[in-house]
Amino acid sequence: MASFDYFTWVIVPLLIVLARISDQAIGTLRLVYLSKGYKVIAPIMGFFEVLIWIVAVSQIFQQLNNYLYYFAYALGFALGNYLGLRIEEKISLGRIVIRVFPKESVDDIINSLRDKGFGLTIMDAYGTRGPVKILLSILNRKSLPDFLNVIKQYDDHAFYTVEDVRNSAKGVFPSGNNKRKMLWGVMKFK
Repeated sequence: MASFDYFTWVIVPLLIVLARISDQAIGTLRLVYLSKGYKVIAPIMGFFEVLIWIVAVSQIFQQLNNYLYYFAYALGFALGNYLGLRIEEKISLGRIVIRVFPKESVDDIINSLRDKGFGLTIMDAYGTRGPVKILLSILNRKSLPDFLNVIKQYDDHAFYTVEDVRNSAKGVFPSGNNKRKMLWGVMKFK
């Protein structure tokens, strides 16, 4: 009876999965940094992404008849995409624009948002059902949950839209402890 080859059937597939998770997570973050205009960090991440990818693919080419490697490659790809998106969600890079169309308590919402340091532009508009107020704000993405909590506190049925902002200058932004700035500020070279 032949002995089981743990290296070929367990260790290498696990290494392929880990390599693909790493390179896909890096690749996902690289695309986010690229879309936000980070011109230095994106190519550095791309270098490591491709280096890891080459190592993983070289293992597969050495054993083309081992279909477990193909499965490991695909599994690592999927998990890496998921992990990259989760990391990006946690670091909340960039700024967003939010448009709020409150249905009630407009003055309470405005006062509460301003008390929390959010900059607001208020516009009078006319909607399908008559006159409305539109609240417009540009804020750091990490501040979105706080902003939405205020909206929901006064108007749980308010309609709002959120979009990414590539560039913005000046403005009113709430101050706060920004630990991420210390960690990722080194990589912010634009």
